[in-house]
Amino acid sequence: MLLGEILGRLTDDAQATEIILDTGDLSMLAAMRARAETAGLDLAAFVRAALQQYATEASDEEWITLMGLIGRTNDPGRICLKRAFDNAVRA
Repeated sequence: MLLGEILGRLTDDAQATEIILDTGDLSMLAAMRARAETAGLDLAAFVRAALQQYATEASDEEWITLMGLIGRTNDPGRICLKRAFDNAVRA
């Protein structure tokens, strides 16, 4: 799935929850909800912002790491989402 398609699905918190859970990391859902609340955003808005920020602000080193990980997986979308969400939770 392309990033634009994922962003288009982020119309409500139920969709955001599904997308986060698709990464296979249940604890990420709790972390993302907490960060969204701290930022004063609903979960869908926070996920959209996290993905957009990752796409525009990730360092060259991060992109090289991501490309390496994508090359070794059958589900590159999941890897990209997980990296973006990890980045948002650490920020």
